[in-house]
Amino acid sequence: MTMTAGLRERKKAATRQALNEAAVRLAIEHGLDNVTVEAIAEAANVSRRTFSNYFADKEEAVLYTDEVRRRRLHELVAARPPAEPAWAALCGAAGQLIAENDEDPDHSAQIRLLRRHPSLLGRMAAGSVESERVLAGLVVDRIPASERPPAEDGRPPLDPDLDARLRARTLAAALESALRIATLQWLDDPGLSLPRTLHHLLAAAADPWH
Repeated sequence: MTMTAGLRERKKAATRQALNEAAVRLAIEHGLDNVTVEAIAEAANVSRRTFSNYFADKEEAVLYTDEVRRRRLHELVAARPPAEPAWAALCGAAGQLIAENDEDPDHSAQIRLLRRHPSLLGRMAAGSVESERVLAGLVVDRIPASERPPAEDGRPPLDPDLDARLRARTLAAALESALRIATLQWLDDPGLSLPRTLHHLLAAAADPWH
């Protein structure tokens, strides 16, 4: 039973990957507006009904790779050493992700496609917001307890749990922004090193504001 279930999952993963690759390829060749779900299914050698078992629409099929990369980032953060501070864990995981996918031509083509279609960018932004929530949940226990004094106007400091959640979400948002900016800058200037650009942005984010 376990072997059968494993084979079934591998087949499903292969079908999902084939649909994603077909969707991206056709969108690059013909423009997303000129691509139909039926064309994607045909290119992946599956039926229209099978397509619907995996994706709600063509936009979701195009963005599947982005979803996979975000899930991988979450896995890498969760696997960081328990004693590592929140920001170090996020930066370390992001560096691992980029090293695994450095200069991936498929991802580069997808990002260029995204830049030509605001509707895809909107969905990608929504995915980034959800990723921030997941990342924050993964690192919130790494946030040290705050010992901030009351505000100057006499109001008490934030509840410690709320303070930790807010700081975790802020760090997660900073990481997502750095990943997005580094990738877009790399696309504008292919001569740049993506890992080096990301490292620079993460270091800049860690500097205190002046």
